[in-house]
Amino acid sequence: MAIDVRPATVFEDVAAVLGPKRPDATVCWCLTYRIPANENSRLRGPARGERVAELIENEPFGVLAYDGDEPVGWAAVAPRAVTTFARSRTIPFIDDLDVWSVWCIRVRPGHRGKGISHWLLAGAVEFARRSGAPAVEGYPVDNQGEKVNQTMAYVGTRSLFEKAGFRKAADTTSVISGFPRVIMRREFE
Repeated sequence: MAIDVRPATVFEDVAAVLGPKRPDATVCWCLTYRIPANENSRLRGPARGERVAELIENEPFGVLAYDGDEPVGWAAVAPRAVTTFARSRTIPFIDDLDVWSVWCIRVRPGHRGKGISHWLLAGAVEFARRSGAPAVEGYPVDNQGEKVNQTMAYVGTRSLFEKAGFRKAADTTSVISGFPRVIMRREFE
């Protein structure tokens, strides 16, 4: 399997991975950490997809994995300063470095269990590096090998980030699905 990961610039491909089955359904669209909470709460149904289209038109905030021409996965990555992590009370700043954040890794049903999340994380890291980031952080669960609820697995696991060259930089007070989240960081030289 040849997976190609590239910046998410084609809305239809992003919609294939993140969009709802019904156009009027309200799903995350990976906006929860990308836009202010009050705006996120207001957006419903198709307005969420329209906001994503607007964001990626200005500058991609994620990468897509492709198996041939088919989009099979997504990883959200952007400067921490433009995310709600910039104001988080549960995921602290380590220092003043202008880091980028990876906050969501999603693989489409039917394509899971093939290592695509590893490709996505590597692609997100490369996108951040090429965009001038001095470092990239993720906030995965430290599940110590225990199974993570599929709905909450989007944050990734500590071991996934370790395999991608990240190191644990700090603990957080954030918990997802009963597991503590940690700050994992990879710095560029």
